[in-house]
Amino acid sequence: MKESPRKSAIARRAALTSGALVGIGIAEGLLNTTPAAAASSAASSTAAPTAASGGNARYARGLAVLREASGERGTAVVESLKDIAPDLGRFIVEFAYGDVFARPKLDLRERELATVAALAAQGDTAPQLNFHIDAALRVGVRPAEIIEALIHIVPFMGFPRALNAIGVARTVFTDRGVTFEPPVMKDSRNRYRRGAEKLMEIDGRHGLDVVESLNDIAPDLGRFIVEFTFGDVYYRPWLTARRRQIVTVAALTAFGDTAPQLRVHIGAALNVGLSPAQIVETLIQVVPYAGFPRVLNAITVARTVFEKQNASAP
Repeated sequence: MKESPRKSAIARRAALTSGALVGIGIAEGLLNTTPAAAASSAASSTAAPTAASGGNARYARGLAVLREASGERGTAVVESLKDIAPDLGRFIVEFAYGDVFARPKLDLRERELATVAALAAQGDTAPQLNFHIDAALRVGVRPAEIIEALIHIVPFMGFPRALNAIGVARTVFTDRGVTFEPPVMKDSRNRYRRGAEKLMEIDGRHGLDVVESLNDIAPDLGRFIVEFTFGDVYYRPWLTARRRQIVTVAALTAFGDTAPQLRVHIGAALNVGLSPAQIVETLIQVVPYAGFPRVLNAITVARTVFEKQNASAP
């Protein structure tokens, strides 16, 4: 039976609103096909750079990285745009993956963690989070690390965004049949003491100076920063210090209007061993998901930190 124009239009809208890479995706059951069938169809029509892409090297490079990160799910997204915004699909392949994801300095696991953090920090990005949590698993990020990255944003973005992102992660894990034993923190030491220890390790003396600067107006706030942010969250061992700072810097950048906090945490990223170039890469990774203005603002902060610490990004 021939499909009605109205049903076709509804199906296209469903595909667009279900989300994936930078806001577009494939709805399950689209046009009464299974996700596997849709991906198979997309793969056959996006197997190589097309005339629309000009057969250029950026498209070919981007398509290869897209497939490495997302399997055929990514090519299905590009295919879904052909009837309404084919150039947008091409931009996703060429820019997000051919230009940004393909860059050196960070590996795909770190790039996906930065992307998940940036999306979770913004809120209202469940379809895109679903896509990138799935991609993170595909490139080798462990389920516990994904959950840890989402827990890590709580001190910076609050519980609601983290809870919403955890809900998305649960869906992805269920869909993929992923099971794991969620880690539980067990450390009977004084929370303030272990928090101060971790704060010094990550931020150096400057971190304690920030806490002490609150003594005349909100000393309990300073105590919460030490006990909760560093004693409870940062102290958890299931994400490395390097990856925690990638997550923090990406999330703060995507959230926007966080220059003072970015200054502290870019400095902390240097302290835990990230190079200036790797920090800049983390900021660039946020561009397709939060836009140029927020990243340009973060780059300005990074420049200030690098100059103060006599560090430079090549």
